[in-house]
Amino acid sequence: MTTSLIERRVGTKEKAPKCVALKAGPLTVDFVAGNLRSIRYEGHEVLRAIAYVVRNADWGTFSPEISDCTIRRGAQSFTVTYRARCVSADSSQVLDYQASISGNAQGNLVFEVLAQPLTPFRTARCGFAVLHPIEGVAGQPAVVEHVDGSQEQTNFPDLIMPAQPFKDIRAIQHQVTPFITARCCMNGDVFEMEDQRNWSDASYKTYVRPLSLPWPYVMEHGVENRQSVGLSIQRSQGSAAEAASLQSGPDAGPIRVTVGGPRGTFPGIGVSLHPDLIQDALGQLALLNDLRPQLLLFHFDPTAGHGEGHLRGFAEVARGVPATDTPESVLELVLPAKGNVQDELAGIAEMVAAAGLRLTGILVSPAVDRQSTLPGSTWPECPPLAEIYQAARKAFPAVAIGGGTLSYFTELNRKRPPVELLDFVSHCTCPIVHAADDLSVMESLEALPHITRSARAIIGKDKGYWIGPSTIGMRHNPYGARVMENPANGRVTMTDSDPRQTSLFAAAWMIGFVAETADAALQMLTVGSLSGRLGLAPAGVSEKPHPAFYAARGLAELGGNPRCECHSSHPGRVAAISGVDRERRQVAWLANLTGQRREVVIQADQPIYSVLLLDEQSLSKRGSEPWREWSRSDSIQLLPYAVACLRFVAS
Repeated sequence: MTTSLIERRVGTKEKAPKCVALKAGPLTVDFVAGNLRSIRYEGHEVLRAIAYVVRNADWGTFSPEISDCTIRRGAQSFTVTYRARCVSADSSQVLDYQASISGNAQGNLVFEVLAQPLTPFRTARCGFAVLHPIEGVAGQPAVVEHVDGSQEQTNFPDLIMPAQPFKDIRAIQHQVTPFITARCCMNGDVFEMEDQRNWSDASYKTYVRPLSLPWPYVMEHGVENRQSVGLSIQRSQGSAAEAASLQSGPDAGPIRVTVGGPRGTFPGIGVSLHPDLIQDALGQLALLNDLRPQLLLFHFDPTAGHGEGHLRGFAEVARGVPATDTPESVLELVLPAKGNVQDELAGIAEMVAAAGLRLTGILVSPAVDRQSTLPGSTWPECPPLAEIYQAARKAFPAVAIGGGTLSYFTELNRKRPPVELLDFVSHCTCPIVHAADDLSVMESLEALPHITRSARAIIGKDKGYWIGPSTIGMRHNPYGARVMENPANGRVTMTDSDPRQTSLFAAAWMIGFVAETADAALQMLTVGSLSGRLGLAPAGVSEKPHPAFYAARGLAELGGNPRCECHSSHPGRVAAISGVDRERRQVAWLANLTGQRREVVIQADQPIYSVLLLDEQSLSKRGSEPWREWSRSDSIQLLPYAVACLRFVAS
């Protein structure tokens, strides 16, 4: 099937929202889809975003229809005004709002919104969200002004907090640099902050309406709601030398990637298999054997009607892997936990044995914990995790026992397991819980070192640590009744059908994921399913694999082998990883995480033997392997979201 250039890059024909750069002296912002991104002063990031966000009852985010947008720009100031409308999927609920934005060279920025429901409007949240960045901010001092006028001298959290770090907020002040101070003031409702790193967002989010209040709630027809966010930036005087040393701006030069010697072990690479995709997997055994993963993760949920027949299907898939290349077989078990958990687990163990499924591990989590419990809420009834893990050990005495959560790090952080009873601890991630634009998804990689460091603080440095399945799409929604539908194949939050999964974007994101978790000592990383919406290939035996398949295959080639030092001078633009393959050769993988062409210069101890590119040009080639050769080894040109495989001369 022929695809357009944009589809090869990001999997959808939907154009990214237009980005309008606004500047007033040293203050710069990007106006995107009605909101503000990349708010900088003298080139330094002050805030990641100020956004007016309207959620539906299941926490899905509306994409407002914007009209009457007027932008006025001068050398020392800018203003923006527009109207917007949010309409529910069935057109029964409508919310209108008017917005105005102004900024000036004195470092003042104001964003105001007047909202009016044209019908009763049911929402989980409606109002401003202010995002503070995490790099250079995590663990640093802050002054929080509360709604009662009091001030609190505190710090942004270093390790990720499971609950809100700050509540009843009127304003937050922090140091951008030693000479630049920013104060952000919020009006119109009660604001509090959550540590969005829990969901792999690279930000601290200050949002409207406390989580302690009921949700969803109804905004009454015709009742106006006015909110505003004001940012004031001040600069103190430093020496010319000090100011120059802190200047931040774009670096137009090539990105330098340094490749060194062995350091640690590369994680095993896993794929998951859902019962609904067993027949697809049996028809794609050649693809599975080409992938050669270190882990087959079999999802099994008796509350969804999964039974012994599905276990037999898993066993048949496992038998389709050559004996010389047998991966770990682990059951990802959603335990009903409705009665005696020992009896439940014993019954499941009997079904596993009867199905002929040979397991090396079981990852068990009670069904009730698939849904999130908000901080301060009453926990649903559930047997103690210690009781579940001990019963799992008794029912499956010869295999590794894993626990944690089948949802995201958020849920692990809020309900911490007794790790001493486990052989490994696992959680997933999903980058589109709160935002689904390309920049936010790639920025989520920035949060991964914070997640893994916080996870290690919970589970210990020596405990087996697994992540996944982790894909761009959301396999289930812990915060609502369903994942979001995506009939237009666009960029949608909380959907299990993200178009980028089929494109170069997902392959680059996967390489970036591995690069950003390099210091976590992961034992296993499950990168998605073999096929389907969250898969490395389409469902159906005749379709070619997605670009992410070739990235996953390359990672699996390194799985369990020595990992090598690898550093990118701009990891937010080009990700870089290195390891030793099955034939004991050193390999490096690069990924362009941006929509712009990037030049990369390699510094390595060993000469480069070959460079293969997976990019928008190579995908248009005929043939079974979508690669093209790059002849120069001193400088590599990476097209948008391109992936490169470098093999080095054996020492």
